[in-house]
Amino acid sequence: MDIPALQRALAEQDLDAWLLYDFHGQNPTALDALGLAGHMLTRRWFYLVPRAGEPVALVHAIELGSFPREVEGERRRYASWQSLRAELGALLGRLRPGARIAMEYFPEGAIPYLSRVDAGTLELVRTFGVEVVSSAELVQRFLCRWDAAQVRSHARALAGIEAAKDAAFARIGEAQRRGERILETDVQRLLLERFAADGLEADHPPIVAVNGHAGDPHYEPSEATPTAIARGDLVLIDLWARGTGPRDVYADITWVGFCGDDPPPRLREIFAVTAGARDLGLATVERAHRAGEVLEGWQVDRAVRDFIGRHGFAERFLHRTGHSIGTSVHGDGANLDDLETHDTRRLVPGLAFSIEPGIYLPEEGLGVRSEIDVVLTADGPKVFGDLQRELVRI
Repeated sequence: MDIPALQRALAEQDLDAWLLYDFHGQNPTALDALGLAGHMLTRRWFYLVPRAGEPVALVHAIELGSFPREVEGERRRYASWQSLRAELGALLGRLRPGARIAMEYFPEGAIPYLSRVDAGTLELVRTFGVEVVSSAELVQRFLCRWDAAQVRSHARALAGIEAAKDAAFARIGEAQRRGERILETDVQRLLLERFAADGLEADHPPIVAVNGHAGDPHYEPSEATPTAIARGDLVLIDLWARGTGPRDVYADITWVGFCGDDPPPRLREIFAVTAGARDLGLATVERAHRAGEVLEGWQVDRAVRDFIGRHGFAERFLHRTGHSIGTSVHGDGANLDDLETHDTRRLVPGLAFSIEPGIYLPEEGLGVRSEIDVVLTADGPKVFGDLQRELVRI
């Protein structure tokens, strides 16, 4: 992290310090902040960045060698639980009485992505007379905003997964013309092969969902339940991937096709509503930029959700409108969410997120989701991929 810039931000937000804490990887935000992923750290550690002065790391005695030298600041050690408490008290005692310190905490756990520190540790920290507040804005500002190289990595990944998606639809069509049997899992393997050929990786295989399976937003194709793709079927493909560089970021899209030339009216209807909601979400962000307004994540979700509700599908839109994107496909930044959470984090330049409304009717053998990625640049929101305007005729 850029410590001088972080300390300026602490002053701007009237915070006395940011206290990072982790035990066994339960706070991935802290690991990302200090670049500690992959290091052998099995005991509790703290890292205090004060508003002024040198940062301090408090690390178990046997793991001082595992805590990277590249992490800036003083090193303090503890061994027993008594010495941990004493050293932590001394560390926080350097701050003013009643100091406001940020941690990965959110009141009432309302935003789980910012609720990484366990309640017992928060209780311990508070015994030293400090006030713990959420690090949400610091996390967004210093860990979630993309630089130019990351934007380029996103564009490269997006080009790769769009080509893979096109190849998948083409392969389904080829199989049907030849009278070959092709399964959801066959298409999934093809997508993974394309990822590997393009130097892309993913944390989980893509979704290939036929008919009613598309009505399950987190459906997973399985060899145990092989499902063929046939003429007249709906096919939803949701795929995400990133380059293999340590700072490369994800691209994440969802497209829907129909195996034939004439999709049924019900499918055309729910696709039109879903695509219209997606476009309204993007237009909402674009209008705010032109007006010089900074939106909060929930506001975009509300606009999209109300649109779908006006068309009679409110109860069939089961998830938030979009999620933050970073080096993990679900990042730590603001989500477009007024359903699962009321996300009040601001959509500031440098963030990226998906817009992916969906309508799910599994009892009718239908489910549609249309997903794009938006990058908030200084020049306004950018979408580097294609927007699906009509159902793919396979």
